[in-house]
Amino acid sequence: MSQKRTWLLALMLVAALIFAGCAAPPAAAPAADDGAMAEDSGEMADDSMADGEMMMDWEGVDPSGQEVIFWHQHTRDREESLNQIIADFNANNEYGITVVPEYQGGYGDIFNKMLNVVNTEEAPNLVVAYQNQAATYQLAEALLDMNSLVESETWGIAEDDMADFFPGFISADVFPSFDGARLGFPPNRSMEVLYYNADWLAEMGFDGPPTTAEEFKEMACAAVEQPFSGAAGDAPSMGYQLSVDASRFASWTFAFGGDVFDYDANEYSYNNESAAEAMAFIQDLFASGCAIVVPEQYGDQTDFGNGNLLFTVGSSSGLPFYASAVDEGAGFDWSIAPIPGTVDEPVMNIYGASVSIPKTTPEAELATWLFVKYYTSPEVQAAWAEASNYFPVRESVAEGLSDYFAANPAYQAAFDLLPYGKAEPPMPGYDFVRDEVREVMAAIADGAPVQESLDALNADANEIL
Repeated sequence: MSQKRTWLLALMLVAALIFAGCAAPPAAAPAADDGAMAEDSGEMADDSMADGEMMMDWEGVDPSGQEVIFWHQHTRDREESLNQIIADFNANNEYGITVVPEYQGGYGDIFNKMLNVVNTEEAPNLVVAYQNQAATYQLAEALLDMNSLVESETWGIAEDDMADFFPGFISADVFPSFDGARLGFPPNRSMEVLYYNADWLAEMGFDGPPTTAEEFKEMACAAVEQPFSGAAGDAPSMGYQLSVDASRFASWTFAFGGDVFDYDANEYSYNNESAAEAMAFIQDLFASGCAIVVPEQYGDQTDFGNGNLLFTVGSSSGLPFYASAVDEGAGFDWSIAPIPGTVDEPVMNIYGASVSIPKTTPEAELATWLFVKYYTSPEVQAAWAEASNYFPVRESVAEGLSDYFAANPAYQAAFDLLPYGKAEPPMPGYDFVRDEVREVMAAIADGAPVQESLDALNADANEIL
């Protein structure tokens, strides 16, 4: 075992011991002015829900005047749009609640910061979190189960409104491994898609994007031999640039009919036949000179926009950035398609961070929930979808996007693939597994034996799990 793995496992063992037995309790609610205890007003402590036997009674909780610290990862136009949503909420909510947005870096940065502050007074009131990250925090019982808020007569979401959320989105944050606790709530989603240069494909004599792995290789290799006539950059012509990433690994495995987790056995399955076939396919693309690793961050986006790269795979949330790259580059016709593989119907890797509520006080938790309700309301969702290019989480919002679809056909093409969605495993420690996947995927692209590498990866992943 490498020194890195030894340190990683030691760190996780220590963290698990701390979370299990030594974590500080959630910050206590401040005493009422008259000295009465919280129990006197009929409120039940948050931990009464830990075993699923009782639900928090929110009816007597007053959220007035609370400050809500929101840790997020948004930048540029998205941050501006989020700040406007928050400003509108702050100005118009009847309880005088003030939400304070705080950019804390990327998803990984936020995750690492949260590990240091869970169950302390330094924890935020609202935090962006992928499902596996929320599950890791909940090993310390650090998050609020939102089920009782969703179902609250006073503060909850009506049954008709809940039915408006896409079922696959709203169910992703309910964790059977934590007695059905709802540890997050979805404000948006996106998916992994194949970006392709339609003009270049037509120039090479192809009728459309690839629908099988064999067609993908044929087209990618043809692009190396026949550069795009309208290319604006001086980079060499290439068929595909691989971004070495655990989500990319999962997406290609899904396309080949497999998964990276065996939910029946409750263990990772990175060495299954479909995963091995997918990685052998990727390795063959490299060996054939038809693919390379992305040379720098967003380098594939730049090369694609300049007409030097035929295919790239990335999040649908990147659509506006690809549009800008093409507009500023070679100005060709482009779109998105499913990642091709060996299955008859597409299998799309749908993902997206939800927002979770760390345990603090009932008053602060309720105030935070009221902002979450506002953030996911139809009117705000419509504005957020157009500003962020994420998918909205409510069907009624989607029905009103016809003008946006018409102006952004690639967005509609991606949206139409939502029924074929599949998710990556929402398991505690998946962030650490993702690091291992990146290393192994890079090694395979460089020629490492596929099955042997995946066997070792699977053993490491399950050891982490």
